[in-house]
Amino acid sequence: MKIAQIAPLAESVPPRLYGGTERVVSYLSEELVRLGHDVTLFASGDSETSAKLVACSRRALRLDPSVKDPLAHLTLMLERVRSRAQEFDILHFHLEHLHFPLFRSVARKTVTTVHGRLDLPELPPLYREFSDMPLVSVSNAQRAPVPFANWVGTVHHGLAREVCPFNPAPRGGYFAFLGRVSPEKGLERAIEIARRAGARLRIAAKVDPADEEYFRSEIMPLVATPGVEFVGELTEAQKPAFLGNATALIFPIDWPEPFGLAMIEAMSCGTPVIAWPQGAVPEVIEHGRTGFVVDSIDAALAALERAPRLDRLAVRSRFEERFSAARMAQDYLSVYRALARRRAVAAA
Repeated sequence: MKIAQIAPLAESVPPRLYGGTERVVSYLSEELVRLGHDVTLFASGDSETSAKLVACSRRALRLDPSVKDPLAHLTLMLERVRSRAQEFDILHFHLEHLHFPLFRSVARKTVTTVHGRLDLPELPPLYREFSDMPLVSVSNAQRAPVPFANWVGTVHHGLAREVCPFNPAPRGGYFAFLGRVSPEKGLERAIEIARRAGARLRIAAKVDPADEEYFRSEIMPLVATPGVEFVGELTEAQKPAFLGNATALIFPIDWPEPFGLAMIEAMSCGTPVIAWPQGAVPEVIEHGRTGFVVDSIDAALAALERAPRLDRLAVRSRFEERFSAARMAQDYLSVYRALARRRAVAAA
């Protein structure tokens, strides 16, 4: 198939540092190319891919201080995609809803993976209006606020097996927090768990400008706690050692997480996950097998004691069975083919 993958421009594909959506787009594009499909990736110019790259900005917009209006770059990218739309069998968007008005006339040729949260009051009217745009959710839980939208499938994220290699014997002696510093990610909760357990906690996290005040006022004083270390934002190359040498990943979220890529990155290393049952967490973590789903600090403390006794090889095996890039690509190909059949029926 001739497939266009249209990525956000905030980060490169794959991202140099933090970036979940662009990372998934990279894993998917590489696997589709490996399977023999003709893939064109619309992304930032500093992206690295085996697909045909159409550079729609000089570099990732978040890392380019000269960029004042990101929407200008995104608008130009959408025009480039529109002008070449007839070349592709499927246009796969990863831009949430920005492209809906421009591509409505060719809706049956598109599919949009919704990567973000949908529990915002302004979104139901939007998805009711654009009920002809085919959508893929990244978890079943993600759909809950807009169950009436034009869902054509749920595809859990996947990553290449070699990205986060299996580590059967972690040597770090710490628990890990990986993600973004913001109230909904539950970092304060993770620090409280480590403090009460007397355990080491290493925090690898991005701080967005919007969260800098929260970081300074709420998190920095807690980082002074003995045993708590803030290591900052990691590169792709640093992540396997960070996750692989952890006893467990603490994922204490306080929001309807659409998926939670960090959970399967940890599982790929064989590292179990201790997580709160918000959003997609119960779809990803198998309690007592790949980690523990808990709903209180006390339950998390008990899980910290049990986590070292979980079979790390079993955690890795479940990752391979459920969350590989190969499985993700096959799931998306099934969606593409189903949409192609719909187009054929409509044309007939």
